[in-house]
Order: sequence, then C-alpha cells, then structure tokens
Amino acid sequence: MTQHDTIFSKPLPSISDFCFDQQVVEVFPDMINRSVPGYSSILQTLPQIVSRYVQPNSHLYDLGCSLGAATLAMRKGCEQTENCKIIGIDNSQPMIERAQLHLDGFKSQIPVELHCQDLAETEIKNASVVVLNFTLQFISQDKRDEVIQNIFNGMNKGGALLVAEKVRHPDESMNDLLIELHHNFKRANGYSELEISQKRAAIENVMKVDTLEAHQQRFQKAGFQHSSVWFQCFNFAAMLAVK
Repeated sequence: MTQHDTIFSKPLPSISDFCFDQQVVEVFPDMINRSVPGYSSILQTLPQIVSRYVQPNSHLYDLGCSLGAATLAMRKGCEQTENCKIIGIDNSQPMIERAQLHLDGFKSQIPVELHCQDLAETEIKNASVVVLNFTLQFISQDKRDEVIQNIFNGMNKGGALLVAEKVRHPDESMNDLLIELHHNFKRANGYSELEISQKRAAIENVMKVDTLEAHQQRFQKAGFQHSSVWFQCFNFAAMLAVK
C-alpha cells in the first residue's frame, strides 16, 4: 500500500540533493500525485496517444520509468498491436525493483523489459513510441539535445515522442504566478510551508527546467516534423513530437 509522503515534514539540519532512493520509492505515488498537477490526466490519456502511433513489430520505450505507471498505461495502448515490446529504463535500482512488482501484478500479452541504466547511454532502436515522463528535467542541460537526437535516430518514421516536464515561463512575472499556483496546489493537497520549502531546496540543484520554446526548438533541431503541447496545467506541460 502506498505510504503518505512525509519526507520533508520535519525540519532537517541539512538538506541533501533530492534522489530517487528507497525512501522516495515508498512514497512516490503519493508524492507525485500531490505534487504534479494534471499527472493523472496525463496517464489516463497516454493509452489513447500510444494506440495512435504504435507500430507492429516495434519497440516502445519508457525512459525514466520510475515505478512503471507510464509503462502500464503504454501497455494498455498497444494491446491490439502485434509483436510489440516495451522497454523501461531507470537509473534507480529501487525504482526498477518496485516497478517489476507492479508490472507483475497485471496480466498482459505485451512483454516488458526493465533495465537499470543511464537513459543517456541507452540504445534506441526500432522505436514507434518513446515516453519521457518528467525525466528530461533531471538530465544535465548540456546533454538534453543529445538525448533527444539519440531518440530521433532510433525511431521509425511516423513514431511519436511524448515528453512531460515542469516548464519555465520566459516572462518572469508569469513564471512567478505559475509557481505560486503550483505551490497553492501543493498546499491544497496537504503539504505544509516547511515541506514545500525544504523540497524546493532539495530539488533545485538536480532539476533544471526549460521553457516550452526550448523544448520545441530541441525537437525541431533533432528532426521531428511536428510537435505540440497537448496538455498543460500551471507550469507542467505534456508535449508530443512526431517523426
């Protein structure tokens, strides 16, 4: 059963950089649902988009699969497509181990492989759908172009890349507003001022966010023919790029 997220509920003598360790694994579903506005809507829509772009005899990748929520949604979207395989990648061993337990709890004819490795070093091949669900933001900014280019190079024509991210508005006044709306969302979900402040301090060095324009320019530079935002709530957006 999912535990309630209380990681930052008490004053910490020092705040370490956020990482996806065993402590986070235990509370991750509660954490992400109470912290990311629109997260459930993104997951609920994912099977529809996957079913539109998945190709027979191809691979689907969930890069930064965490506990496998997006992987499960992807699997629903390709149940009617022949000879597909989903490959989940995460660099946190505790995440991979728990994801395997989650996947084993649901029967499916779609095979899933999980690998604990750096997604920047993952070979993408014969891909019809690739998902980066709140993952790119944790990769060094100077490596993001290379990651997206690698995905494009390994993707079949007509394939789709789905990227969900926290984003930054280029207008500082609007950016401040979106941040405040996000913090209000977290307050409404029971997070205290202390939790919001300490979580922000823990994550600011490991999560650097881009503007929507930067993402779209990256897609275009890699070679994607079409791209669009298909969902946004405050400063969280889901994007689609098609080869």
